[in-house]
Amino acid sequence: MAHHLSAKKRIRQSEKRKEHNKYYARSTRNAIKKLRSAKKKEEAAEMLPEVSSMLDKLAKKNIIHKNKAANLKSQLTHHIAQM
Repeated sequence: MAHHLSAKKRIRQSEKRKEHNKYYARSTRNAIKKLRSAKKKEEAAEMLPEVSSMLDKLAKKNIIHKNKAANLKSQLTHHIAQM
């Protein structure tokens, strides 16, 4: 267990940040699943900019790696093109 006040504060901050990051990562994954399960191409194409923006924000904040965000955006674009 931490003994210094600064170490205790760091533990509190990291727990808070972990919950924050988990929420945004989960909401983005749900948006991706919703886009992939869309039946109509127009509906999926309409959701793509919003999902791409979410992925870019996660990559910018280092919640996910920037290459993973790029790969996911590419896969989603390809998925929509194949519909």
